[in-house]
Amino acid sequence: MKKLLASAILMGLAAPQVATAAEEVNVYSYRQPFLVEPMFNEFTKETGIKVNVKFAKKGLAEKLEQEGEYSPADVVLTTDISRLVELSDKKLVQPVDSKLIDGNVPAQFRDNEDEWFALTLRSRNVYSSKDRVGKLPASFDYADLAKPEWKGKICTRSGKHPYNVSLVSSMIAHYGEAETKKWLEGVKANLARKPQGNDRAQVQAVKEGLCDLAIGNSYYLGKMVNDEKQKAWAEAVYINFPGQEGNGTHVNVSGMAMAKYAPNQANALKLMEFLTSDKAQEMYAEVNYEYPVKEGVKRSELVASWGDFKADDVSLDKIAQYHNAATKLLDEVKFDL
Repeated sequence: MKKLLASAILMGLAAPQVATAAEEVNVYSYRQPFLVEPMFNEFTKETGIKVNVKFAKKGLAEKLEQEGEYSPADVVLTTDISRLVELSDKKLVQPVDSKLIDGNVPAQFRDNEDEWFALTLRSRNVYSSKDRVGKLPASFDYADLAKPEWKGKICTRSGKHPYNVSLVSSMIAHYGEAETKKWLEGVKANLARKPQGNDRAQVQAVKEGLCDLAIGNSYYLGKMVNDEKQKAWAEAVYINFPGQEGNGTHVNVSGMAMAKYAPNQANALKLMEFLTSDKAQEMYAEVNYEYPVKEGVKRSELVASWGDFKADDVSLDKIAQYHNAATKLLDEVKFDL
């Protein structure tokens, strides 16, 4: 009788722990807390599933490798296509079979093997000085950045930064390595200074007259407009979408994947599906001035004011294939030196 009673007590103690575990999902995220926590709070409100998050600026792939099958991670959120591909290449994620996600995320913006999915889009723009250049014509393309007329007039961050590596990869996808190398040499010859700083620093340089054109992601304009110290930088430039009469504007993504050894797969799937829903997509895009990946979801008022644009339709899968080639070309032309 005592043994039966002890067993009953142990079972009673164990039950709540199992129930609690079943109502949780663990996220490893490169995205900053203020960007994702509002969505996680809404998800918990709707489902009762608690979201536990570990944030990191780098090293999540290494962390997953070290943890192996004992990793608590269910979902991984990233800031760039290269990080998504890294997770896939290192076999740290697993395929996700969801008609709901497939219906919400266009095929162009998800892995062919369903191992990762985009959540938001950001365009790689060219900012032009309002005073010295004006709005660039719709015919302006990335190829034009290598023309002699822009000698000493272009600012950019490091060519080896993932945002620029992705742009170079897209150029290889369209024009091949030989032509892209010539283009890189031309752009390097047109730089006003050695590549440095972040995207916002390039717009600041335009404001200060150091250059006339700056390469940068679209959402940084939103950040600068809403920063009193940087608002003047934003007001000094026009945002331009290259390739509107050609291949279209290059876009990169933030994205998600299910960890290979996810202990809470059912809850992980629920969270991933929620993140592609209208409500989450609108919240996600609003807070960081990005574009929803799901078609038809409302953009923020500020982002909408920049106008519509044609995005490059080359698949992110294809762009990712040229990541190593792009890095090699940047080294060959000594872009950052």
